[in-house]
Parts: sequence; C-alpha cells; structure tokens
Amino acid sequence: MKYKIEREDPVPAYLQLYRQLREDILQENYPYNAKMPSKRLVAGELEISTVTVEHAYALLCEEGYIEARERSGYYVIFRTTDGFTSAPEREIRTGREEREVRMEREAERDNGRGLADTLGKGGNSASGTFSGGERASAPPGVSQAAVRASAPPGVSQAAVRSSAPPGASQAAERSSASAAWEFPFTVLAKTMRKVIADRGEAILDRSPNLGREELRGAISRYLARSRGISAGMDQIVIGSGSEYLYGLIVELLGRDRIYAIESPSYKKIEQVYRACDVRLEKLPLGGDGIESAALWSCTADVLHISPYRSFPSGVTATASKRHEYLRWAGRGGRYLVEDDFESEFSILKKPEDTLFAHTSDENVIYMNTFSQTVSPSLRVGYMVLPRRLVPAFEEKLGFYSCTVPTYLQYVLAELISSGDFERHINRVRRRKRERMKNAE
Repeated sequence: MKYKIEREDPVPAYLQLYRQLREDILQENYPYNAKMPSKRLVAGELEISTVTVEHAYALLCEEGYIEARERSGYYVIFRTTDGFTSAPEREIRTGREEREVRMEREAERDNGRGLADTLGKGGNSASGTFSGGERASAPPGVSQAAVRASAPPGVSQAAVRSSAPPGASQAAERSSASAAWEFPFTVLAKTMRKVIADRGEAILDRSPNLGREELRGAISRYLARSRGISAGMDQIVIGSGSEYLYGLIVELLGRDRIYAIESPSYKKIEQVYRACDVRLEKLPLGGDGIESAALWSCTADVLHISPYRSFPSGVTATASKRHEYLRWAGRGGRYLVEDDFESEFSILKKPEDTLFAHTSDENVIYMNTFSQTVSPSLRVGYMVLPRRLVPAFEEKLGFYSCTVPTYLQYVLAELISSGDFERHINRVRRRKRERMKNAE
C-alpha cells in the first residue's frame, strides 16, 4: 500500500490518510463502485489505529466520495465522467443535512439568508427539483430535542407543548440558538478597544482601494490554513457586503456575458444581476446541485453558485457535482462565482472544500463575508480573484475606493490574527455537532 503517514507532520494522521485516499478516488485508482480496502487492512499496513482509518473514511462519506454498505464495506460513489448522483436515488436532503437545517432555521441572518425549509413549500420532493425562490414566511417548528430538554422529570412532552403560551417555545429556541452562534460581544469589545489603543489616529486614515494590507494579509493566511486557498494579498478585494461585490464582478467580467444562477437562490443575487442589466439564466436545483441537463444546455459564460447549503433550498453540492461545475467552467473561457456563505459552520470534521482550491485553471472567483461569522451589522465581505484577473481588475476597477472603514478593517484583522475568529468558529461547530447528536 503506497500511503504514508508522516509522524512529525502537524496535520493529523486521519487527515493525511483522507487526502491520499481522496486523491486516489479523484484519479480513479478507485473507480466508481469499487470497494475500498478494509479499515483493518489499512490500519495494519500503516501501523495506525482503526479509529484513525474510520475517521478518514467518515470524512470521505460525509463529502460524498464513498458510502458504507451494511456488512459489505465502503464503496466509491464519486464519478468524474458525469455529474449525476452516483449513489442510489436519494432524498433531497440526507439525514445529517436535515438535522443541521432543523437546528439552524431559528438562527437566520438579519438579511434573510438563513436556512428555510422549502420542501413542501417551493420544492418537489418526488422529482428532486426545487421551484420558487421566495423566503418561506411560516415560522420554524420546535425541534424534538428542545421539547425533551424543556420537560421536567415526570412531565410529558405533550403537557409541555400544551401548557406553553403560543410562540413561547419557538421564541425561546430561536433565542437559544442565536446566542449559541453569536460572536462573543466581550471579545469583540475588547478587540475594538485594543485597536483604538494600539492604532490611535491611524483608524481615521483612508483605506487603500483594495482594503487594508493588515486585513487582506490576515484573510490570506486564514484561507491558506483553513480552506486550502493559496492567494496573495493583491488577489483579495474588501467590500461592504456581498451585494457590492456582485456588482464589481459584473463590471470586471463584462455586461456582454450571460450569467446563470441557481433556482431557487438568494433573491438579492438575482436582483443585483437584474439591476446591472445583464442577461440572466436560472438553472433548477436538484438534490445534489444544479441539474446536469440544465447546466450543460445553458448558454451562460458565468455561473454563480453556493455549493454549501444554498439558500433557500438547503442543498449542498456533492463531490461529483462540484467537479462537474469545474469541468463546465473549463470549457470556453467560462467563470464560476463561488459564494461560500456560512460554510465555516459546517459540522463536518473539517471545513468544506472550496472550488477555488480545487482548480488550477484560474477561473473561480471566491466570495465570503463576516456577516454570519462575526456580525451582520459589520457589512464586510471579500472576494478572492484568480491570479489572471488581477491585472484586469486593477485596470478597470482599481480606482474604486474601499467601502469599508479603516477602523473596522483593523478590528477584523486583529480578530483573525489573534485566533479569536477561528476559536469562535470551532466553538460553534462543536456546539452544532452536540445539538445534532442530541436531536437524534
């Protein structure tokens, strides 16, 4: 067996093994439907514990590369030859995704990009195709875990439900979940005071057009260690929220191109593209991402996608689908806009892989914001340009002033550099995993 675990490597052994196995699957050394080596065999060959191998296999399962079959072992379900779901026909959401969606519904963002349940409202569970894009107005229900937790000893769940004032349980659970995900105010306040004390009147300075080097440098290092994205500071553009950056993308790539978005999708994406007066195609979502027939028959040059839990459908693109997106973009000078909202809070044992990190074609524009991870009131986002688009951006749009105040940029740079930002993300992910286990 060719796999090797470096004992001195700071990367955990299960992640080293996961990456090597994933590469073999991508290279089709383990083709579709091939059986993976047993956990005991891998553990014996590499002189590691079966728990380590189990963790690596669990990651591959969660990301859609393999699946466990009862009393048979693990089998590859990833296919590079097409974009259709390679496993047997599945429900729109897996059990893990459904639990995650249920936990998160009450913690919606102020601007409406929280999770909504479209199944039964805008979705067709029989066909696996979603329709409609308006935010569901019905309040989320109370999870069974919350009911169980609120019932005193000897009191039935029915009694708790019947005795509670209308809306009280929902409001309490929303408040509890929101508090669990919020960035600690004390940490934010301390950081703000530190920036004022350390920077003094420098917080009043005008920001460079791309954004402060301190923040762009901090983001660059954070993306490299947590998302696998290698990008220099000159590739990162700071702006006041996603909508502003969407407009810059149109100005950069051109109004003569045809743009495509997921259907349904976050409504402001469509609104911005409509306001920019560009031709727009809406591609229907299935259970694993955009339907392949619609993707390959569209005439778009630019595809705007949210691979992780697209709003409002909650659909997460499978590994096969993500690679299909990259194959689509690799034909005829096309571009992908990867809107990576909220993926830091994935309950996977590692953050979701980005399309930007998986391509060498320099045709993916990566976007993210701090609205969910810190606070929606900050209105700070950023995009990472592929290296080949940097000169074009400087020529066409380099004159635009940065729309984020210098003070806020210093605060975010300090949060990232001090480790407080990542500690918060890891804390939320642990809590989400705990809530998921309690909901089972």
